[in-house]
Amino acid sequence: MIGFSIAAPVGPIGILCIRRTLEGGWKAGFISGFGAATADALYASLAGLGMTFITHILIQEQTWFRVGGAFFLFYLGAKIFFRAPAGFEREAKSLSLVGDYFITFFLTLTNPMTILSFAAVFAGLGPRGSQGNYLYAGTWILGVFIGSILWWYILSVCANAFRNKITPRNFKIINRISGFFIFSFGLWALLG
Repeated sequence: MIGFSIAAPVGPIGILCIRRTLEGGWKAGFISGFGAATADALYASLAGLGMTFITHILIQEQTWFRVGGAFFLFYLGAKIFFRAPAGFEREAKSLSLVGDYFITFFLTLTNPMTILSFAAVFAGLGPRGSQGNYLYAGTWILGVFIGSILWWYILSVCANAFRNKITPRNFKIINRISGFFIFSFGLWALLG
């Protein structure tokens, strides 16, 4: 439930996942979500295994993560905003799937709120009196990963249901709206 609830709020990753699904099919959307779930699991590992030194450095340097992520969101938002709706015919190819994975992995890693969310969840709901119990922490981390993957699977399958109903004209509008919101999330990350 923790992984599902942290992944579920619609932000730039959710918008990207939906857009990738509409453009390249459910697999492209799911692989995009898989990149985010991998980053979630990495941050859950840092919080769950009590790697306070690394967590502290990440929190201390969150400004650089925020700035890097914001500029990447600016670039991605502008690219999507001006993209022509020619991608309908493309089926998800292995090279584009790798790109889909790494874009969302990077964007999720550059969001310092992700590690703060996991640190708060593990502090409040984490295993009590089980310091050093790596099996228990591993179970929590695996649960976070599975919950996050479940969310991305559901989102990509639901978005895929609408894929054949969207015309190129509608997809152009989706590109404009998606690009605008992704760019706006970059602005929010930079100013927030």
